[in-house]
Amino acid sequence: MTAVPQVAGQELESPPSDGISNLRFSNHSDHLLVSSWDKSVRLYDASANLLRGEFMHGGPVLDCCFHDDSSGFSASADNTVRRLVFNYGREDILGRHDAPVRCIEYSYATGQVITGSWDKTLKCWDPRGANGPDRSLVGTYTQPERVYSLSLVGNRLVVATAGRHVNVYDLRNMSQPEQRRESSLKYQTRCVRCYPNGTGYALSSVEGRVAMEFFDVSEAGQAKKYAFKCHRKSEAGRDIVYPVNAIAFHPIYGTFATGGCDGYVNVWDGNNKKRLYQYSKYPTSVAALSFSRDGRLLAVASSYTYEEGDKPHEPDGIFVRSVNEVEVKPKPKAYPNPTT
Repeated sequence: MTAVPQVAGQELESPPSDGISNLRFSNHSDHLLVSSWDKSVRLYDASANLLRGEFMHGGPVLDCCFHDDSSGFSASADNTVRRLVFNYGREDILGRHDAPVRCIEYSYATGQVITGSWDKTLKCWDPRGANGPDRSLVGTYTQPERVYSLSLVGNRLVVATAGRHVNVYDLRNMSQPEQRRESSLKYQTRCVRCYPNGTGYALSSVEGRVAMEFFDVSEAGQAKKYAFKCHRKSEAGRDIVYPVNAIAFHPIYGTFATGGCDGYVNVWDGNNKKRLYQYSKYPTSVAALSFSRDGRLLAVASSYTYEEGDKPHEPDGIFVRSVNEVEVKPKPKAYPNPTT
Protein backbone atom coordinates (compact mmCIF):
# COMPACT_ATOMS: atom_id res chain seq x y z
CA MET A 1 0.00 0.00 0.00
CA THR A 2 1.45 3.38 -0.95
CA ALA A 3 1.79 5.94 1.81
CA VAL A 4 -0.74 8.76 1.60
CA PRO A 5 0.89 12.19 1.92
CA GLN A 6 -0.16 13.55 5.30
CA VAL A 7 -1.22 17.13 4.74
CA ALA A 8 -3.88 19.09 6.57
CA GLY A 9 -5.76 19.97 3.37
CA GLN A 10 -6.47 23.30 1.71
CA GLU A 11 -7.07 26.08 4.23
CA LEU A 12 -10.05 28.26 3.33
CA GLU A 13 -9.45 31.98 2.97
CA SER A 14 -11.45 34.52 5.06
CA PRO A 15 -12.07 32.21 8.04
CA PRO A 16 -14.17 33.30 11.04
CA SER A 17 -12.34 35.53 13.54
CA ASP A 18 -13.43 33.51 16.60
CA GLY A 19 -14.27 29.91 17.52
CA ILE A 20 -15.98 27.76 14.88
CA SER A 21 -19.11 26.17 16.34
CA ASN A 22 -20.05 24.01 13.33
CA LEU A 23 -19.58 23.46 9.61
CA ARG A 24 -21.68 21.50 7.15
CA PHE A 25 -21.49 20.57 3.49
CA SER A 26 -24.54 21.02 1.26
CA ASN A 27 -26.45 17.95 0.02
CA HIS A 28 -26.24 19.37 -3.52
CA SER A 29 -22.74 20.78 -4.06
CA ASP A 30 -19.41 21.57 -2.39
CA HIS A 31 -20.91 24.60 -0.64
CA LEU A 32 -19.93 24.73 3.02
CA LEU A 33 -21.90 26.55 5.74
CA VAL A 34 -19.94 27.68 8.82
CA SER A 35 -21.21 29.13 12.12
CA SER A 36 -18.98 30.95 14.58
CA TRP A 37 -18.66 32.67 17.93
CA ASP A 38 -17.76 35.82 15.93
CA LYS A 39 -21.59 36.14 15.39
CA SER A 40 -21.39 35.13 11.73
CA VAL A 41 -22.66 32.42 9.42
CA ARG A 42 -20.52 32.17 6.30
CA LEU A 43 -21.17 30.33 3.03
CA TYR A 44 -18.09 29.08 1.16
CA ASP A 45 -17.57 27.32 -2.12
CA ALA A 46 -15.10 24.81 -0.68
CA SER A 47 -13.77 23.58 -4.05
CA ALA A 48 -13.11 27.10 -5.34
CA ASN A 49 -11.88 28.37 -1.91
CA LEU A 50 -14.30 31.27 -2.16
CA LEU A 51 -16.39 33.07 0.45
CA ARG A 52 -19.85 33.41 -1.14
CA GLY A 53 -21.68 35.30 1.59
CA GLU A 54 -21.98 36.17 5.25
CA PHE A 55 -24.73 37.07 7.73
CA MET A 56 -24.11 38.70 11.11
CA HIS A 57 -26.20 37.95 14.22
CA GLY A 58 -26.82 39.62 17.58
CA GLY A 59 -24.73 37.04 19.42
CA PRO A 60 -22.47 34.03 18.84
CA VAL A 61 -23.91 31.49 16.39
CA LEU A 62 -23.85 28.00 17.90
CA ASP A 63 -25.06 25.94 14.93
CA CYS A 64 -26.20 26.14 11.29
CA CYS A 65 -27.66 23.85 8.64
CA PHE A 66 -28.59 24.02 4.96
CA HIS A 67 -32.11 24.36 3.56
CA ASP A 68 -31.12 24.25 -0.08
CA ASP A 69 -27.85 25.04 -1.84
CA SER A 70 -27.96 28.80 -1.27
CA SER A 71 -29.99 29.13 1.92
CA GLY A 72 -29.82 27.81 5.44
CA PHE A 73 -30.85 28.21 9.06
CA SER A 74 -28.96 29.39 12.12
CA ALA A 75 -29.14 28.87 15.90
CA SER A 76 -27.81 31.80 17.90
CA ALA A 77 -26.90 32.69 21.47
CA ASP A 78 -29.15 35.76 20.99
CA ASN A 79 -32.01 33.19 21.35
CA THR A 80 -33.11 33.54 17.70
CA VAL A 81 -33.72 31.00 14.96
CA ARG A 82 -33.10 32.53 11.54
CA ARG A 83 -33.45 31.67 7.89
CA LEU A 84 -30.59 33.00 5.75
CA VAL A 85 -30.99 33.34 1.97
CA PHE A 86 -27.53 34.01 0.58
CA ASN A 87 -28.30 34.68 -3.09
CA TYR A 88 -30.71 37.50 -2.12
CA GLY A 89 -28.92 38.64 1.06
CA ARG A 90 -32.21 38.20 2.90
CA GLU A 91 -32.84 36.90 6.41
CA ASP A 92 -35.92 36.38 8.54
CA ILE A 93 -36.38 35.35 12.13
CA LEU A 94 -38.41 32.13 12.33
CA GLY A 95 -38.79 32.60 16.07
CA ARG A 96 -37.11 32.54 19.44
CA HIS A 97 -36.24 30.37 22.41
CA ASP A 98 -35.96 31.63 26.00
CA ALA A 99 -32.21 30.92 26.12
CA PRO A 100 -29.37 30.41 23.60
CA VAL A 101 -30.26 28.05 20.74
CA ARG A 102 -27.62 25.31 20.71
CA CYS A 103 -28.57 23.06 17.75
CA ILE A 104 -30.51 23.20 14.51
CA GLU A 105 -31.51 20.61 11.91
CA TYR A 106 -33.62 20.71 8.75
CA SER A 107 -35.77 17.66 8.05
CA TYR A 108 -36.13 16.91 4.35
CA ALA A 109 -38.72 14.27 5.34
CA THR A 110 -41.13 16.74 7.00
CA GLY A 111 -39.95 20.13 5.64
CA GLN A 112 -39.53 21.36 9.21
CA VAL A 113 -36.71 23.02 11.09
CA ILE A 114 -35.92 21.51 14.50
CA THR A 115 -34.08 23.49 17.19
CA GLY A 116 -32.75 22.55 20.60
CA SER A 117 -31.98 25.12 23.26
CA TRP A 118 -30.46 25.64 26.69
CA ASP A 119 -34.03 26.59 27.73
CA LYS A 120 -34.61 22.78 27.94
CA THR A 121 -36.98 22.67 24.97
CA LEU A 122 -37.06 21.38 21.44
CA LYS A 123 -39.06 23.43 18.91
CA CYS A 124 -40.28 22.52 15.43
CA TRP A 125 -40.82 25.26 12.85
CA ASP A 126 -42.40 25.38 9.42
CA PRO A 127 -40.25 27.83 7.44
CA ARG A 128 -43.01 28.19 4.81
CA GLY A 129 -45.22 29.94 7.36
CA ALA A 130 -42.66 32.53 8.39
CA ASN A 131 -44.32 35.93 8.01
CA GLY A 132 -43.42 36.92 11.55
CA PRO A 133 -41.80 35.59 14.70
CA ASP A 134 -43.43 32.42 16.04
CA ARG A 135 -46.06 32.23 13.28
CA SER A 136 -44.07 29.34 11.93
CA LEU A 137 -43.89 27.49 15.27
CA VAL A 138 -45.34 23.98 14.94
CA GLY A 139 -44.69 22.72 18.46
CA THR A 140 -42.60 23.01 21.64
CA TYR A 141 -41.43 19.88 23.43
CA THR A 142 -39.99 19.98 26.93
CA GLN A 143 -36.70 18.14 27.43
CA PRO A 144 -35.25 16.79 30.69
CA GLU A 145 -32.28 19.18 30.49
CA ARG A 146 -30.44 21.67 28.24
CA VAL A 147 -30.11 20.38 24.67
CA TYR A 148 -26.48 19.76 23.62
CA SER A 149 -26.76 17.88 20.32
CA LEU A 150 -29.37 16.78 17.74
CA SER A 151 -29.25 14.36 14.84
CA LEU A 152 -31.77 13.24 12.21
CA VAL A 153 -32.08 10.20 9.99
CA GLY A 154 -35.28 9.82 7.96
CA ASN A 155 -38.17 10.41 10.40
CA ARG A 156 -36.04 9.68 13.48
CA LEU A 157 -34.67 12.44 15.67
CA VAL A 158 -32.13 11.86 18.46
CA VAL A 159 -31.84 14.54 21.17
CA ALA A 160 -28.89 14.50 23.59
CA THR A 161 -29.12 16.76 26.63
CA ALA A 162 -27.21 17.67 29.77
CA GLY A 163 -27.50 15.07 32.52
CA ARG A 164 -26.69 12.33 29.96
CA HIS A 165 -30.30 12.01 28.76
CA VAL A 166 -31.05 10.82 25.22
CA ASN A 167 -34.57 11.09 23.73
CA VAL A 168 -35.48 9.39 20.45
CA TYR A 169 -38.50 10.82 18.57
CA ASP A 170 -40.50 9.91 15.50
CA LEU A 171 -41.02 13.24 13.69
CA ARG A 172 -44.50 12.12 12.63
CA ASN A 173 -45.59 11.94 16.28
CA MET A 174 -43.69 14.39 18.48
CA SER A 175 -46.16 14.25 21.42
CA GLN A 176 -43.72 12.11 23.37
CA PRO A 177 -40.38 10.38 22.77
CA GLU A 178 -40.45 6.96 21.15
CA GLN A 179 -37.59 6.04 23.51
CA ARG A 180 -36.17 7.67 26.62
CA ARG A 181 -32.61 6.62 27.24
CA GLU A 182 -29.57 7.41 29.30
CA SER A 183 -26.14 7.73 27.71
CA SER A 184 -24.07 4.60 28.30
CA LEU A 185 -21.05 6.89 28.81
CA LYS A 186 -20.38 8.20 32.33
CA TYR A 187 -19.50 11.75 31.32
CA GLN A 188 -21.16 14.72 29.58
CA THR A 189 -22.34 14.19 26.00
CA ARG A 190 -20.58 16.30 23.38
CA CYS A 191 -22.02 15.07 20.07
CA VAL A 192 -24.62 12.65 18.70
CA ARG A 193 -24.87 11.52 15.06
CA CYS A 194 -27.24 8.97 13.51
CA TYR A 195 -25.94 6.14 11.35
CA PRO A 196 -26.71 6.80 7.66
CA ASN A 197 -28.50 3.42 7.47
CA GLY A 198 -30.95 4.53 10.19
CA THR A 199 -30.30 1.69 12.66
CA GLY A 200 -28.78 3.71 15.51
CA TYR A 201 -26.43 6.50 16.53
CA ALA A 202 -22.92 7.26 17.72
CA LEU A 203 -22.54 9.43 20.81
CA SER A 204 -19.32 11.02 22.08
CA SER A 205 -18.38 12.39 25.48
CA VAL A 206 -15.96 14.88 27.00
CA GLU A 207 -13.98 11.93 28.35
CA GLY A 208 -12.40 10.47 25.19
CA ARG A 209 -15.05 7.87 24.42
CA VAL A 210 -17.62 7.04 21.75
CA ALA A 211 -20.69 4.80 22.26
CA MET A 212 -22.25 2.92 19.34
CA GLU A 213 -25.98 2.56 20.03
CA PHE A 214 -28.91 0.84 18.27
CA PHE A 215 -32.60 1.79 18.09
CA ASP A 216 -33.75 -1.84 18.18
CA VAL A 217 -34.67 -2.40 21.84
CA SER A 218 -34.82 -6.19 21.59
CA GLU A 219 -32.19 -8.16 23.47
CA ALA A 220 -30.46 -9.08 20.20
CA GLY A 221 -30.48 -5.44 19.07
CA GLN A 222 -29.03 -4.16 22.33
CA ALA A 223 -26.38 -6.90 22.38
CA LYS A 224 -24.72 -5.14 19.42
CA LYS A 225 -23.98 -1.92 21.29
CA TYR A 226 -20.48 -1.12 22.51
CA ALA A 227 -18.24 1.82 23.43
CA PHE A 228 -14.58 2.51 22.79
CA LYS A 229 -11.84 4.82 24.02
CA CYS A 230 -10.27 7.36 21.66
CA HIS A 231 -8.51 10.75 21.59
CA ARG A 232 -6.22 9.90 24.52
CA LYS A 233 -2.50 9.69 25.13
CA SER A 234 -0.22 8.38 27.84
CA GLU A 235 2.34 10.80 29.21
CA ALA A 236 4.69 9.93 32.08
CA GLY A 237 2.45 7.03 33.04
CA ARG A 238 -0.69 9.19 33.12
CA ASP A 239 -3.62 8.85 30.76
CA ILE A 240 -4.48 12.25 29.25
CA VAL A 241 -8.08 12.26 28.03
CA TYR A 242 -9.58 14.72 25.52
CA PRO A 243 -13.20 15.62 24.69
CA VAL A 244 -14.51 14.16 21.42
CA ASN A 245 -16.19 17.21 19.84
CA ALA A 246 -17.28 15.91 16.46
CA ILE A 247 -18.54 12.80 14.65
CA ALA A 248 -19.14 12.67 10.87
CA PHE A 249 -20.29 9.63 8.89
CA HIS A 250 -18.97 8.93 5.39
CA PRO A 251 -22.03 9.02 3.07
CA ILE A 252 -20.87 6.10 0.90
CA TYR A 253 -19.13 3.66 3.22
CA GLY A 254 -20.85 4.33 6.56
CA THR A 255 -17.48 4.58 8.30
CA PHE A 256 -17.03 7.67 10.47
CA ALA A 257 -14.54 10.30 11.52
CA THR A 258 -14.13 11.69 15.04
CA GLY A 259 -12.43 14.96 15.98
CA GLY A 260 -11.04 15.72 19.41
CA CYS A 261 -9.43 18.39 21.56
CA ASP A 262 -6.12 16.57 20.94
CA GLY A 263 -6.12 18.05 17.40
CA TYR A 264 -6.52 14.65 15.74
CA VAL A 265 -9.08 13.29 13.29
CA ASN A 266 -9.49 9.50 13.38
CA VAL A 267 -11.49 7.38 10.92
CA TRP A 268 -13.28 4.29 12.26
CA ASP A 269 -14.98 1.21 10.88
CA GLY A 270 -17.78 0.77 13.42
CA ASN A 271 -18.93 -2.61 12.09
CA ASN A 272 -15.50 -4.21 12.37
CA LYS A 273 -14.50 -2.18 15.48
CA LYS A 274 -11.27 -0.94 13.89
CA ARG A 275 -9.50 2.36 13.39
CA LEU A 276 -8.85 2.80 9.66
CA TYR A 277 -6.81 5.99 9.67
CA GLN A 278 -5.42 8.90 11.65
CA TYR A 279 -4.74 12.20 9.91
CA SER A 280 -1.75 14.30 10.88
CA LYS A 281 -2.36 16.60 13.83
CA TYR A 282 -4.22 19.89 13.32
CA PRO A 283 -2.95 23.15 14.87
CA THR A 284 -5.50 23.09 17.73
CA SER A 285 -8.71 21.29 18.81
CA VAL A 286 -10.90 19.79 16.09
CA ALA A 287 -14.23 21.51 16.77
CA ALA A 288 -16.35 20.19 13.86
CA LEU A 289 -16.22 17.80 10.88
CA SER A 290 -18.27 17.27 7.73
CA PHE A 291 -17.96 15.01 4.68
CA SER A 292 -19.18 16.32 1.33
CA ARG A 293 -22.27 14.67 -0.19
CA ASP A 294 -20.16 12.25 -2.27
CA GLY A 295 -17.54 11.64 0.43
CA ARG A 296 -14.71 13.10 -1.69
CA LEU A 297 -13.97 15.96 0.71
CA LEU A 298 -13.68 16.29 4.47
CA ALA A 299 -13.98 19.73 6.09
CA VAL A 300 -12.16 20.11 9.40
CA ALA A 301 -12.61 23.05 11.80
CA SER A 302 -9.36 23.55 13.67
CA SER A 303 -10.58 25.80 16.46
CA TYR A 304 -9.73 25.97 20.14
CA THR A 305 -12.81 25.06 22.22
CA TYR A 306 -11.64 26.61 25.51
CA GLU A 307 -11.48 23.24 27.27
CA GLU A 308 -8.43 24.55 29.15
CA GLY A 309 -9.78 28.07 29.68
CA ASP A 310 -8.64 31.29 28.06
CA LYS A 311 -5.05 30.85 26.90
CA PRO A 312 -2.99 31.73 23.82
CA HIS A 313 -3.95 29.43 20.94
CA GLU A 314 -3.53 28.93 17.22
CA PRO A 315 -5.86 30.96 14.96
CA ASP A 316 -9.14 29.32 13.94
CA GLY A 317 -9.02 27.70 10.53
CA ILE A 318 -11.09 25.57 8.14
CA PHE A 319 -9.23 22.86 6.25
CA VAL A 320 -10.77 21.01 3.30
CA ARG A 321 -8.98 17.80 2.47
CA SER A 322 -9.42 15.35 -0.38
CA VAL A 323 -10.41 11.95 0.97
CA ASN A 324 -8.53 8.93 -0.31
CA GLU A 325 -10.56 5.72 -0.48
CA VAL A 326 -7.95 3.88 1.60
CA GLU A 327 -8.72 6.23 4.52
CA VAL A 328 -12.47 5.55 4.67
CA LYS A 329 -13.25 2.22 2.99
CA PRO A 330 -13.75 -0.75 5.31
CA LYS A 331 -11.07 -3.37 4.87
CA PRO A 332 -12.37 -6.82 3.93
CA LYS A 333 -12.07 -9.32 6.73
CA ALA A 334 -9.09 -11.60 6.25
CA TYR A 335 -10.06 -15.25 6.29
CA PRO A 336 -7.37 -17.90 6.81
CA ASN A 337 -6.51 -19.76 3.62
CA PRO A 338 -8.13 -23.20 3.63
CA THR A 339 -5.50 -25.89 3.81
CA THR A 340 -5.25 -27.76 0.55
